[in-house]
Amino acid sequence: MIFVEPRDPRFITIRRGGTLTDENHRLLAVWAATCAEHVLPIFETAAPDDRRPHHALEQNRAWVRGEITMREALKAAQSRAAAKDVSGAAKFAAYAVAQAVAVAHVPAHELGAAAYAIRAVQAANGAKAGRQECAWQRARLPEEIRELVLDDQGLRNHACWFVFT
Repeated sequence: MIFVEPRDPRFITIRRGGTLTDENHRLLAVWAATCAEHVLPIFETAAPDDRRPHHALEQNRAWVRGEITMREALKAAQSRAAAKDVSGAAKFAAYAVAQAVAVAHVPAHELGAAAYAIRAVQAANGAKAGRQECAWQRARLPEEIRELVLDDQGLRNHACWFVFT
């Protein structure tokens, strides 16, 4: 469980009583998908015929473009079931994708997508590679959400296996 209580209002949209704009919500979803997509080949090597995670990322992007509803995008988070069919790094990669698509529903899932992607790289290539993955992710943070995400990483690092240190 990567959530902490109380929920951070910066990750709750304005229409639900928080401070997150729709534009920044979409940027979080894009960044989470970028993190997950970066490790998707780890999953695809282990399960080349399982298209669920790939489809989930397509749904994430369709939601960002306004082509599908949040509920439709959230259905693709069921790609998490793909993790049951693999182990190790591939399992973490599948979880990263599921977390990324779930950002449409709960923006704070962005951290789960990034953390699971780092864990996938760590499991495949070791701790140093995990640190490099974290740096790679941070380099791709849009300026508009950079401070928010980096602060969130500091606040919830303990709940994410300390992958952001």
